[in-house]
Parts: sequence; C-alpha cells; structure tokens
Amino acid sequence: MKKLNRINTGLEEKFPIKVVQFGEGNFLRAFVDYAFHKLNKEVDFNAGIAIVQPLKDGMVNMINDQDGLYTLFMNGIKKGEKIQDIELISNIVKGVNPYTEFADYLALAKEEELQFIVSNTTEAGIEFVESDTPDMQPPASFPAKLTVLLYERFKHFNGDASKGLTIIPCELIDYNSETLKKIILQYVDLWKLEDAFKTWVSDACSYHSTLVDRIVPGYPRAEIEEYNNKLDYQDNLIVAAEPFFLWAIEGGEDLKAKLPFHKTDLNVKIVDDIRPFKMIKVRILNGAHTAMVPFSLLYGNKLVMETVNGDFTGPFVNNVISEISETLAMDKHEITAYAEEVMDRFKNPFIKHALADIALNSISKFKVRVLPSLLGYYNANKKLPVNLTFSLASLIQFYKGTWNNEVLPVKDTPELVEAFKNAWQLGDLNSVVANVLSNTEFWGEDLTKINGLSEALVVALTEIEANGIEKGYANFSKQY
Repeated sequence: MKKLNRINTGLEEKFPIKVVQFGEGNFLRAFVDYAFHKLNKEVDFNAGIAIVQPLKDGMVNMINDQDGLYTLFMNGIKKGEKIQDIELISNIVKGVNPYTEFADYLALAKEEELQFIVSNTTEAGIEFVESDTPDMQPPASFPAKLTVLLYERFKHFNGDASKGLTIIPCELIDYNSETLKKIILQYVDLWKLEDAFKTWVSDACSYHSTLVDRIVPGYPRAEIEEYNNKLDYQDNLIVAAEPFFLWAIEGGEDLKAKLPFHKTDLNVKIVDDIRPFKMIKVRILNGAHTAMVPFSLLYGNKLVMETVNGDFTGPFVNNVISEISETLAMDKHEITAYAEEVMDRFKNPFIKHALADIALNSISKFKVRVLPSLLGYYNANKKLPVNLTFSLASLIQFYKGTWNNEVLPVKDTPELVEAFKNAWQLGDLNSVVANVLSNTEFWGEDLTKINGLSEALVVALTEIEANGIEKGYANFSKQY
C-alpha cells in the first residue's frame, strides 16, 4: 500500500498555525486534534496545529514522517448498535522536538495567527522545577517551556496585548489552568523577568480549566491487520477511541466566539463552571466502575463488558447508577442522558476493560467516587441506598483477600491491606464492620455514626458469606 503523506492523499495545502499543542500522544490526537479537525471541516475554522514534544523521547519524528496525517477509528455502541467511524485527521502542520530543534520551537512564538495553547503532559506535567532557567534549551518542565515561549512572543510583538494566547490545559488535575498560570508566574518571578511581561501573561493571556472525557485505547496493536484492511494506505499512527466525547471548558462569550464549537455536532460545553461536569463524571462513570468491581469479581466476572451485559450483574449496575443519579443536583434529563451513554460505553465490545485493573486502590476510590453518593442518598431519603450499601459490603468482603479458596486481586498500600487483614482476624462480623467503618484513615470520617449502616453491612456480609453474591443480594434486598 502507498505511504500516508500529503502528496499521496492530495492534502498538500496546510492550515496556518493557530494552535501550539504540548503533547503528541494518543489521547490528544483522538481528542483535541479531532475537535479542531471538526471545526475545520464543519465551520471552516482554518486552524493548523504545531505539536511540541514535551519529553526527550517522543513521537514527533513518526508524525513528521507522515506529514502530520493519521487515521482515527471511533469504535463503540450507540443505542445498542455497533458503530465505527473513520476520520483522516489532517490539521497537524508539523511536530517540533525542542530538545533537538530549539530554534524551531522559539519560532512558533512568532506565528502571526497563533491563538491557542493546548496541552496534556500527564498529571505530573504541570509542575514547578526550581532548577529550570530561561537560558536552557529547553527547560525541563512543561510550564517552564511554555514561559519561555510566551516570553519570546511578548518580545517579538513588543508586548502587544492582542497577541496574547488562550491557554487550555487538559491534564487531569483539579484547577489545571489556575495551577499552570500560578507556576508560570513563579517562573516570571524566579527569572526576574520584567513587570510588563508579568502583566501581559496575566492580562493579555487567558486561562481555561477543562474536563476531558473519552476512552482512548490508542494504537490497536492486537487487531492492526483488521484495521489496515479498511485503509488504502499504510498508517503507522492509527489511533482507536470510543465514540463518546465530552470537553467541558471554563469560559464565557469571548471563548465561545473564539471556539465556535456550538456550530458543530461535537459535545463541547463552554461554561462558567466545570465542577458540575466533573461531579457527574466522577460520580456516575467512575463511581459505577468502582462500585461494580468487588461485587462483580466476587460473582465471578472478569470484564466490565461482561458485568453490564450479565442478567444479574447488569441490573445491579443500573440500580447503582440510579441511586447515584438521585443525589446529583443537575438537570435530570442531562443526568439520564449521561447515564445511558455510560452504560453504552461500558458495553463497548471494542474495549476489553478488566475488573482487576480497576481494582487498584479501591478504598480511596470508593471514598471519593462512591461514598458521597451513598451519604447523599441517606441524607436526602433518611434511608440507606440498597445497592450502594451492598456494594460497600462487597468491598469489605473483597478486602478479606480470598473468596471460595481463591486469592482476590486486591491492590493497595501494604498498610491498608494489613489493616483489613487485622480487621478480618477479629472474627465476628460486628467487630469487623465496626473496625472498618470507624477507621477515619479509610473514609475521612467515622462511618459508624451513620444510623443503621453498621447493622445493614453486617446483614449483607452475613448473606454474602452464607449464600454468595446473587442469593445474598436477593435476601438483603428483601430486608432493605
């Protein structure tokens, strides 16, 4: 097959560089680059992307070898039907390795039409490294590299406020833009850069926190022959993703004017506050994941897809999501639509998501993702949620470490695993539950103070140990 490049595809005309993107991995190419591709395609946005490789070892050489082109496969289920959409993404103008092409990196700051900085340098990427200096080529940290680029732009355009940039980080940390801006200003102070630049960074540039939501398995190595058979060119940068897409960005009317996603069919929400979107994702998507893991593993399942398709475990997950949804103070239609999409995502036959992989640090995950829903339901209804309570019982049973003479995939800190071991050695279930619920290191509070919770968990655990998950759940449900 012919090599994928611009000559062979007739895509020799490149867009002007409007976006500098820090990061070249699968997620950004299946998410941000796809989003700008949609803007170009549907509203003639005319935006090219220059990719900056944030680490010494990266993929820009592979990207440049294909003239920035690659194929995105979006595989999943919608309304029960399998779907696969294929897009040739063509908006990457070039990739730059600042470790070997520092002058080319600085030249990006001088691009007349540059408007946006986007990034996904992993959660560890937005960090302050005190040893970074402005004369390093380049500095080590992403915020320091960005500070150098912004300073170059400030100098080149003589502090012109109209040349400030819109900065949209996608790293999965709370308040990602606020954190990034704070660190940039730390470098301005550390490097003793002029006050006028500090004002330009603060006022001429805008910073927008985000929530990103899309499952991106990446390069489909195991099925690559099947993917290649659907193309008439050789692509070494194929990326696979689910169809679901949500990008929530904090901003106002100015940002909506700059990024007219409302003119596309893409699910980009520019809003005053992304916290509700983060809450619905953490509570429903992540919360349902965490709640199903011990329950489903004890039942005998191995995969998320197997769990949600099961005649017994599938309804349980639906019931969990229903209880969680009741606790969210958001538009009920939006919650219902998101919950339905989550179930479709869990059922995606193209994604083999092992329950054992999700089991890592289940106690801390339960505390953040599930416990607020359990307590919120209790406070609102003055009774315990049946399914979330049984999920907590399954979690305690799971951390016993063995089930039906088999070792369970408990993955947590040695201290926490030892604490559960000691709790289970107390013998009777009343003592086990009291010990676990009163451990504020686990939950951030003493859960024995929740009226009726200890008693309900003892009933659930008694049923689980005597009758197994399915019959135990049925008996517990009759009592609660």
